[in-house]
Amino acid sequence: MSEKVTLLDKTFVKYIDGKEVDEAITRVAKEIMLEYRFDDPILLITLNGAVFFAVDLIKQLDFPCRITCVKLSSYSGTESTGTIKNLLGLNEDVKGKRVIILEDIVDTGRTYQYLYKMLMEAGAKDVRMATMTMKPDAYKADLPVHYVGIHIPNKFVVGRGLDYDGYGRNLPDIYQVVAE
Repeated sequence: MSEKVTLLDKTFVKYIDGKEVDEAITRVAKEIMLEYRFDDPILLITLNGAVFFAVDLIKQLDFPCRITCVKLSSYSGTESTGTIKNLLGLNEDVKGKRVIILEDIVDTGRTYQYLYKMLMEAGAKDVRMATMTMKPDAYKADLPVHYVGIHIPNKFVVGRGLDYDGYGRNLPDIYQVVAE
């Protein structure tokens, strides 16, 4: 893939090679297998972006698990709006179950806090977070992020499920926006 891509009105440069992302996902899968080998967790995928991470991760898990999805939105362009919209809610009974949220990126943690509260109110026994990427400098929540593939700086990125207004999710590598 190219070292530079243009999506809409922004230019992005290659930041993390897809092979490095694959290795990080494999490490996260191994960590999850150690903890959940004898459980029957529910994997909660946050649509749309986390689908790419989730597929790569779930194929490596060697234990039974159920999969469900929610769709939330908090971004407009390259910025978080600070408001979370619940576009497709939880349709799985999580009462008494361990739940692993699968995210493509954790930045401020607002979405995580929203999901955590929703799942605990629905009776989940335990809620954990697994993310492909995390921006520790942007993180404001008081919840632990249990499984992190790659820590990244607080810059806007696309690729591997991460998008800019819907574009760039299909890029096999992760690209960082070029400062203007």
